[in-house]
Amino acid sequence: MAVATTQAFHELVLEVETATPGTYAKLCGLIDVTVSRTANLDTNEIPDCTDESLPLSVRREVRSLEVTVSATGVWARESWGTMSDWFYSGDTKNVRITNVGAATGDIEFETGAAFLTSLSNARAKGQKVTASLEIMFDGTPTTTDQAA
Repeated sequence: MAVATTQAFHELVLEVETATPGTYAKLCGLIDVTVSRTANLDTNEIPDCTDESLPLSVRREVRSLEVTVSATGVWARESWGTMSDWFYSGDTKNVRITNVGAATGDIEFETGAAFLTSLSNARAKGQKVTASLEIMFDGTPTTTDQAA
């Protein structure tokens, strides 16, 4: 039996561009990160031209692609300035998702401008303050394949 080669926790990396263009930094404290890639479809029902009594054929086409990121973890003071400034600016920041160890020809980076659409903190007695956030790319991220 062949066992799948899996990706380790630290090999899926979420980073935000720093004040130095082209330089990215991890958001400290985030433990759970989910990257969602969605194809939004348009649906059309097409009749059979020779026998209109037959059920219509359903055809779909991709209208748009959407990539979002949700993350949770502890609220790290190291990320406070970056996160609060980003949220309150209402602007996009460049975000990079890195697939460390991508095979040659596979996507290594997904990069693009993104909005911080949700930023939440929670506290519970005896626990560290937690954080959760949602990021939505403004358009389809640029993909970069792993070089040979």
